[in-house]
Amino acid sequence: MSATSNQWTGDALTLPGGRFPLIVGRSHQFRWLHGLIQVILILNLLDAVLTLFWVRIGLAEEANAFLQLIVNGHAVAFVAAKTTVVSLGCLLLWKRRDHPLAVIGLFVAFIVYYCLLLHHLHFVSFLVPYFLF
Repeated sequence: MSATSNQWTGDALTLPGGRFPLIVGRSHQFRWLHGLIQVILILNLLDAVLTLFWVRIGLAEEANAFLQLIVNGHAVAFVAAKTTVVSLGCLLLWKRRDHPLAVIGLFVAFIVYYCLLLHHLHFVSFLVPYFLF
């Protein structure tokens, strides 16, 4: 590698000039990364249940074309398929947790599911006045 390119040194990615090493793989990092995966799986389950609720009352449609086929007729299969796919993705990223892109992928998944939860809560805010008054 040339002196100006990124260089891998052990478990760190050193940027040009030797600044800002990106170290991935310390035990304390793996503990919170494991917690992040648990949160992703919980958010995924909440997304599945809330999506099922919104679809059943006619306020939303499933965005995933494959899951859209089973959401209306098979609730258990829908939740099982949705949680299985995300669980396998998290397992893959956990097994590759020593690579920076896997860690970034987990953070992206967390942000996506967090935003989905906010979207679901936004829907709830429309229904609360309907049921209260």
